[in-house]
Amino acid sequence: MRKNIKITAAAAATAALAFGLSACGTDSDPAAKGETGAGADTSKALVVAASPTPHADILNYVKKNLADKAGLELEVKEFTDYVLPNTATENGQVDANFFQHKPYLDDFNKKNKTHIVPVVNVHLEPLGLYSKKVKDVKDIKAGQTIAVPNDTTNEGRALQLLAENGLITVKDGVGTNAKLSDITDKKGLEFKEIEAATVPRALDDVDAAVINGNYAIEADLKPGQDSLALEKAEGNPYANFLAVKEGNEEDPRVQKLAKLLNSDEVKKFIEDTYKGSITPAFGEPAKS
Repeated sequence: MRKNIKITAAAAATAALAFGLSACGTDSDPAAKGETGAGADTSKALVVAASPTPHADILNYVKKNLADKAGLELEVKEFTDYVLPNTATENGQVDANFFQHKPYLDDFNKKNKTHIVPVVNVHLEPLGLYSKKVKDVKDIKAGQTIAVPNDTTNEGRALQLLAENGLITVKDGVGTNAKLSDITDKKGLEFKEIEAATVPRALDDVDAAVINGNYAIEADLKPGQDSLALEKAEGNPYANFLAVKEGNEEDPRVQKLAKLLNSDEVKKFIEDTYKGSITPAFGEPAKS
């Protein structure tokens, strides 16, 4: 019986390095033998890297309830950060990943010269503002500190949420690329930049924090109920999707998984499990 594997950042980094040193076009390298894309070995399990919640939860639902009937052998590897799933996909340590949205992927590919591409949208995790010290956005005052994710796209997204709720003012036109230096009026607030995965743990040390939807749920927060402010779903470009290294989009196993992730069964699972905190967002990903 196959088991799900949870990989810590340190262990995965070591594994990725070892793989990178050995995968240099030898006979054991699948890419060297053309075993990618439509020509991939479909007898092997499709290995997908995923954040624990909700991504791995959704994949495990597919694995337990839908994959066998579709003729898909699926293995889920859990990663707890936003970097290693892409590097593992790039170097072939895993076949695909499911944890990110398009603005983050575009920024990651540009900075790391990777070649990851989206396959199919699955769901939206609205970013929210949370606090253990105040009950309403209007109660946040000058002199207080707000924690925000420190990666480029999620920080810009967080700042836009704060601006939409009147807590700061940012330069016109910066959109989701906003940085702290783009704030034109902090209204006396201080900001603490923290890795997205660790922001929930900072809630006791700051007055409020902007937290990604998946990490909020992992911290037993209910975005639809506990947030002071929440992103709107309509027109939101941050749908999370299944992604692969460019050239592997037509792998029959990937196509099977993409179809299952956009099925009526998965839609119902998301709606019943997350009750509006995460919403289905099926379909083709946005173009670059």
